[in-house]
Amino acid sequence: MGLTAEQLHHDLDALSEIEPRFAAAIERVGYPEPRIRPTGYRTLLRTIVGQQVSVASAAAVWRKLEGELGEDILPQELLARDFDALRACGLSRQKQGYARSLCELVTAGELDLDDLPADDEEAIAKLVRIKGIGRWSAEIYLLFAEGRRDIWPAGDLAVQAGLEKLLGLPVRPSEKETRRRAEPWRPFRGAAAIFTWHCYNNPAL
Repeated sequence: MGLTAEQLHHDLDALSEIEPRFAAAIERVGYPEPRIRPTGYRTLLRTIVGQQVSVASAAAVWRKLEGELGEDILPQELLARDFDALRACGLSRQKQGYARSLCELVTAGELDLDDLPADDEEAIAKLVRIKGIGRWSAEIYLLFAEGRRDIWPAGDLAVQAGLEKLLGLPVRPSEKETRRRAEPWRPFRGAAAIFTWHCYNNPAL
């Protein structure tokens, strides 16, 4: 499971000792709510379904998939459907390719989501073997589903914008700069990421 409220509080308090601007920001905006998703194949499939469409559209496609494949949306059931059946659920040709890549890796036993490597970079390398799952999606999965405490999605624009507000920077930092600035925050960068999302667009900052 993802980082709990208790873990977020602990890690953000630790970050406040390292970087006082965390403490100042927490006073103004409070602690963020946990962001927790289930572990496993369904969460990654839902990530694929949700790419480049609205939340409402993704939810509609998901409901159609549940209607076609059953509530569990088992990978073998998806693989058994032809193009037209999945197209009727709202999956484009590209997303069908991504979904099949995920299902094939899972059913072949090449991707065991219950036993990803403990090393974060090794786990990311495993996840990006899935077509349509890039580094950002892999990092979000490891942070929100597995609750890995040092994941830092430096390429996320909202993380960069939140960091700009949090640290009072003159401009939004680049991915490289975002990564560099967070080095002293190890091993609590997961809480830092969730807090930057909490700060992003927050009128109190």
